[in-house]
Amino acid sequence: MSTPSATPGTSSPAAATGHAPTPSGAPGGRWGALGPVGLVLAGGVSVQFGAALAVSLMPRAGALGVVTLRLVVAAVVMLLVCRPRLRGYSRADWGTVVVFGVAMAGMNGLFYQAVDRIPLGPAVTLEVLGPLALSVLASRRAVNLVWAALALAGVFLLGGGGFDGLDPAGAAFALAAGAMWAAYIVFSARTGRRFPQADGLALAMAVGAVLFLPLGIAESGARLVEPVTLALGAGVALLSSVLPYTLELLALRRMPAPTFAILMSLEPAIAAAAGFLILDQALSATQSAAIALVIAASMGAVRTQVGRGGGKRRPLPGPGDDGR
Repeated sequence: MSTPSATPGTSSPAAATGHAPTPSGAPGGRWGALGPVGLVLAGGVSVQFGAALAVSLMPRAGALGVVTLRLVVAAVVMLLVCRPRLRGYSRADWGTVVVFGVAMAGMNGLFYQAVDRIPLGPAVTLEVLGPLALSVLASRRAVNLVWAALALAGVFLLGGGGFDGLDPAGAAFALAAGAMWAAYIVFSARTGRRFPQADGLALAMAVGAVLFLPLGIAESGARLVEPVTLALGAGVALLSSVLPYTLELLALRRMPAPTFAILMSLEPAIAAAAGFLILDQALSATQSAAIALVIAASMGAVRTQVGRGGGKRRPLPGPGDDGR
């Protein structure tokens, strides 16, 4: 969850999976040899396989416990790397970063509640509807009604005509996570305009970690600090946050933003593959077709935005939109 995201009307609805690249000084040499497309795909695989690892960890730590471990470890890493300054900001600046942190925590918490109840592929497919809706509404172009209809058709298929094939609570959590993802996109860009480098992202992660820590302790207690649980939680944080942030940053230095956004639209398919390979979550032909429809709608929305902007190469603003 997540990737450089977009301000409304400028980029992909799927170019924000809760990710946010590390500061611009991130090392590149060996990873750069993969090529920009390879870097993006590697980041997407890392995120979704991290989510699959999180699902396997839930019986040990609980959904809230897993979110807590991910946010706390990722926040510690980002704070150590960024070392953000705390002085010189206005009350509005701090309000923005706090809301960004709340959106980040809510997005992760709701998504993990969803994957605790429904397969990973359908969960990501439903979640991506939030950014997709934001992109369609912000664009105000008639053609986006086509993409919206395509996405709704995918949702209808995914739910078997009424979500009889999916746990209703899990589907609701995934849709709510998508709404929080849309809020995350808006406030990530605002935070990036107010804080230098990845400072705002690091501080927002710290806010999210502090908010979730009591919930994780209440649900899991001492289990959170068991060596195996702690190690697996750190793995989730590295796979879902730290590694993809770095890979996507390197890719954006060498790839046009629209191309990056289109590649990020493949996230539901990658999630379905991760769910099948790690969690043995096989999808029916109907569910696979539904995921394909949502991916097509996401890519179509991206292409529409590219046409509107003339296809110019410029970085996507996002959670640390600070040149991250």
